[in-house]
Amino acid sequence: QVQVVESGGGLVQAGGSLTLSCVASTRTFSKYPMGWFRQAPGKEREFVAAIHWSGSSASYADSVKGRFTISRDNAKNTVHLQMNGLKPGDTAKYYCTAVDSASWFTPLFHSWGQGTQVTVSS
Repeated sequence: QVQVVESGGGLVQAGGSLTLSCVASTRTFSKYPMGWFRQAPGKEREFVAAIHWSGSSASYADSVKGRFTISRDNAKNTVHLQMNGLKPGDTAKYYCTAVDSASWFTPLFHSWGQGTQVTVSS
């Protein structure tokens, strides 16, 4: 199981930028595709982005495509989510997790970290 710690969330005005970080405390981090999910109060957790284990490819939800960029540094066991052009609709708690290599929008495990809160003001 990959243990993760998310950070970098905060309060930002609409149109602003924020970068989220995820540190995985595991010796096998580089073997997993990694993804970001988010959940707002009263809503289901939704897929945001995922990246191949090698970092060679990525996938994004339509709602964030063109605004968010996912990246990873396997040497440092970290995953990042660069968020630009933030909108109030992006307000949610963001989580990172390993994802299924055959279905990147499906978490590989059923455990989640504490997440990091992103709040975008109007």
